[in-house]
Amino acid sequence: MLNILRKNAQSVVVQAMVVIIALVFIFWGVGGKMKDNPNALAVVNGKEIPYRDFQQNYERTVETYKQQFGGQLPPGLLQGAELKEQVLDRLVQEELLRQGAEKAGILISKEAIQRKIQEMTVFNVNGRFDLANYKAVLEQNRLSPSSFEAGIRNDLLTTRVLKAIDSFAVVPEQEVANWIDYIEQDIKLAYGSVQSDDYIDQVQVTDETLAAWYETAKNKYKTAPQRELLYLAFPFEDDLKQVTVNEEAIKAYYQEHAATYNMPEKRRARHILFRVTAEDSPETKNAKKAQADKVLARIRAGEDFAKLAGQFSEDATKDKGGDLGFFARGQMVQPFEDSVFALKKGEVSDVVETPFGFHLVKLEEVVPAKTQTLAEATPSIRKALEQKGVKAITFKEASSAYEAIIRAGSMAKYSETPGARPVLKTDFFTQEAPPAAGMAKDPAFVQAAFGLRKGELSSLVETASGYAILFVEDAKDSVVPELAAVRDQAIADYKKEKSVDLAKAAAEELLHKAREQKAWPASLPRNESDYLKRSGATGALPENIRQDAFSRVGRDVFPEKVIAVGTTFYLYQILDSRQGKGEMDATKRRLLEQQLHEVEKNILMADWLGQLRKEAYIWTNARMLQ
Repeated sequence: MLNILRKNAQSVVVQAMVVIIALVFIFWGVGGKMKDNPNALAVVNGKEIPYRDFQQNYERTVETYKQQFGGQLPPGLLQGAELKEQVLDRLVQEELLRQGAEKAGILISKEAIQRKIQEMTVFNVNGRFDLANYKAVLEQNRLSPSSFEAGIRNDLLTTRVLKAIDSFAVVPEQEVANWIDYIEQDIKLAYGSVQSDDYIDQVQVTDETLAAWYETAKNKYKTAPQRELLYLAFPFEDDLKQVTVNEEAIKAYYQEHAATYNMPEKRRARHILFRVTAEDSPETKNAKKAQADKVLARIRAGEDFAKLAGQFSEDATKDKGGDLGFFARGQMVQPFEDSVFALKKGEVSDVVETPFGFHLVKLEEVVPAKTQTLAEATPSIRKALEQKGVKAITFKEASSAYEAIIRAGSMAKYSETPGARPVLKTDFFTQEAPPAAGMAKDPAFVQAAFGLRKGELSSLVETASGYAILFVEDAKDSVVPELAAVRDQAIADYKKEKSVDLAKAAAEELLHKAREQKAWPASLPRNESDYLKRSGATGALPENIRQDAFSRVGRDVFPEKVIAVGTTFYLYQILDSRQGKGEMDATKRRLLEQQLHEVEKNILMADWLGQLRKEAYIWTNARMLQ
């Protein structure tokens, strides 16, 4: 739901400003000479930025990151990205923008903010703005109306500032012509490669060299820690028969969670993504759009969408034919969502542009909105109530057993007492390869096992299927094996590593000869590319070779150094370079002119923000960020 608010509250223009804002802070930094104010996180020209505003923005940003990574953040991501500093920078920048706009006479009325919010479909009920729904949605996302409306004001303000700057952004006709010449330039290459696999058999292995190499690489062969356990298992399913769920409880649960059973319309779609990032050049974007147009034409001509997705899509779904599964409104970025929900079953969209690039979309299925009846919901409610009820019963049994183990003095002695629960035993296992069956394969079980040392008894461990009590019967620590124990694998790894060095040296020698003799080396097989532009298809040629070649046009026909792609090393020779005709398709030309105009506008915005930064008095309380 938070993602919906951000998509509605942030205009495309604001998203385009992210790079510019980042540049301003790189050049000007955050800091100042104002007197420390312990009640504020920052002060900008006398205007305080409260810590609560920072905390709300930080939490929303973290939530956005989580959604991008599937609900769980990679370890260390937030620290590595210096997220707190980024959020504070953004708040300071927003305040500078607001103050600068105010000085320029650009203001946002309360009525404009209200109109913008009323246009946001996330707050609508039956197609109309609903105040109660507005407050409920904000509360779900831990937002106050005042802070949310302040965010809307900033969005509108930024849009108006950019509009005011727009009239000053002029791109001369000659600059457009120069860019067209640059984009339309062609080159033709000869290229060849030296592969490390061809040199494996040439690597000489002696006891001395292998032993010396193993000393530097031995940590790669370190064994994983292992545990051997005794444990008691208390599965929830064993106690389900003791749980009674009556119809009144089911009805009460249904009424309490009524909103859960209002199922919105869901649609299943496929897409083909031609990825474009904010850092990509105008010519790259033009090429990706042209590629999307060509694939769309093939789809319109009757080719299979899923097969083309597998061939062209630059998205993880390509292996599934671009299948995105079912989703409701509010789960995709706005332009994509609007396209999907405007299609009829089986239809394919025109090219759709989003912050991720260009998409082609096909609607596969539609599941209409409906409200699940009490009768339809009863099986799932019954199961939920049974699971809730059985936990207390199973926990009580596990606690009693735990107390009995403590009284007996050990799990082994407990197993000898009358009526004791069966004690189970594992073989030695690693954290990466836990036992294959039963409760012992549960991640919580495994994590608890490797948090214990030999001879330690766990507390009660809750898993997805029940409770467990663990005792570490034996443990093997991680060790580096002797070379003799892994000799065959070490020899294979050594030869593979050293073959890369041999291949690189051979490629460098070939390049040296080519540059010296100004001719392609006779001993290296030679391929020729078609004429290539700065972006678009390269065939079998790696992309970084094209990039390097274009950077050397007019200076030399051979690269300065060999180009590594994995463990393969490439050489190339520029066979021909020809200038573009100075002509461009009218649609592409308009797109280029628009992109150049946006660049010029952003440069003006950056200059203005930079000047505001230079003239500002800014103090930040760094201790609050720790």
